[in-house]
Amino acid sequence: MLKRLSILPMLGAAVSACSVGPAYHAKSPTELGVPSSYSVPADSAPRLDLSRWWARFDDPLLGALVEQGRAGNLDIAQAVTRLRQARESLVQAQSQLLPGVSGSGGYGRSITVNGPSVLGIARDSFSIGADVSWQADIFGGNRNSARAASAQYEGSGFDYANVLISIEAEVARNYILARLAQAQLANARASLGIQDENLQIAGWRVQAGLVSSLDNEQARSQRAQTAATVPQLEASYNSSVSRLGVLTGQAPGALKAQLEAVRPIPTGPGDIAVGIPADTLRQRPDVRSAERSLAAATARIGVAQAQLYPQLSLGGSIDAGASRVSDIFDVISGRLFANVAQTIFDAGRTRSNIRANEAAADGAFLAYKSSVLGALEDVELALTALHSAEAREGFFTTALDAATNSATLARSQYRAGLTDFTTLNQSESALLSARNGLSQAQSDKATALVQLFLALGGGWDSGTVPNVQTVQNLSTPAPQER
Repeated sequence: MLKRLSILPMLGAAVSACSVGPAYHAKSPTELGVPSSYSVPADSAPRLDLSRWWARFDDPLLGALVEQGRAGNLDIAQAVTRLRQARESLVQAQSQLLPGVSGSGGYGRSITVNGPSVLGIARDSFSIGADVSWQADIFGGNRNSARAASAQYEGSGFDYANVLISIEAEVARNYILARLAQAQLANARASLGIQDENLQIAGWRVQAGLVSSLDNEQARSQRAQTAATVPQLEASYNSSVSRLGVLTGQAPGALKAQLEAVRPIPTGPGDIAVGIPADTLRQRPDVRSAERSLAAATARIGVAQAQLYPQLSLGGSIDAGASRVSDIFDVISGRLFANVAQTIFDAGRTRSNIRANEAAADGAFLAYKSSVLGALEDVELALTALHSAEAREGFFTTALDAATNSATLARSQYRAGLTDFTTLNQSESALLSARNGLSQAQSDKATALVQLFLALGGGWDSGTVPNVQTVQNLSTPAPQER
């Protein structure tokens, strides 16, 4: 009997040669509308390793914060739990390909009493049994279900990677915003120091009768307007620092002491090779997740189509029983059975389910193509923003040099009584504007670099498919700079 039961998997394999449903094939760049080159100026040289792009900013504190975000961010932790769920769904789907085995055992005692004065006769009984059941996957329904679950598991790994690189970029962006707020606060406070001197000089000149009180009021107005920007800049700084705390899995104020020291805005590398558009298909985790969704949707068509055909179930059982445990295997009985089920009439439900899955696959392809085109758009927008910021940085550098010279000259001439306060006021305003403009351009450049690294899919190892084992071994955060 055991030999007979052992042939069940082989018998099923023999009848499982016929599998329904479309075979999945990866789409070519042409089918996805991928051009051979970008429409904006881009370095098409092979891209460098971008798995740890934040190290290219040469800012140790920025690198430490990104590492803290990778290890402690709660959105990343949630993505890991979703990946774990997908793995268990795969285990459950694969289990349908194998036989199910169950066992049972029992003990009973019966007592026969012949009369009120006669002792009862007790009889013991022992039983043991095993059952095997298996649904032969003749038309590939279970295999396609396992393929869909496998694609979903891989897609969840890419979804995790997409959350990971998004958090890395968000940490870097808020760090840059915090440094920008510090730079603009320093500009405002430096201007306030000069404007305090101007207000004092204007007051002296009014008292001496050299000018009217108009100069004094203009000086007061200019200083008050500059001072009014300080609370707003402080609020912006606190907002960025608080956001950094939450992004790294901490309380909003956890990093305030660490970021209190004023540091320059990160500059980042001067040149970045972006490669060709087709590289995006391999590097971007959201694109690869969309491709896996299409593979899963294609496999589900086969699952639905298999319901049109007969379902063959095979099974068997072994039973043994005796009045004593030592005799339980003296007599063994067993049976084999096969069952065939076929849906005869379901009012079109099965075929409707097939059409619904075909429509879902069509939608998954469109979503896949949309993610590819969106990824290419992200790269071109980031490149354009980077070129724009670089150009503005150059112009504001020139403007700052000219405004510094102009303000210095206007200040000395006003003190000597050779020009009016309106000219000095305009020069000081132009100087503050140039300083803030240069800081903003430097911040925009750094932010554009971060967006470009994100658009290129940097921040993870694109040579692997993230799984539960690898993502639960994230590198520990780098030591915090003090």
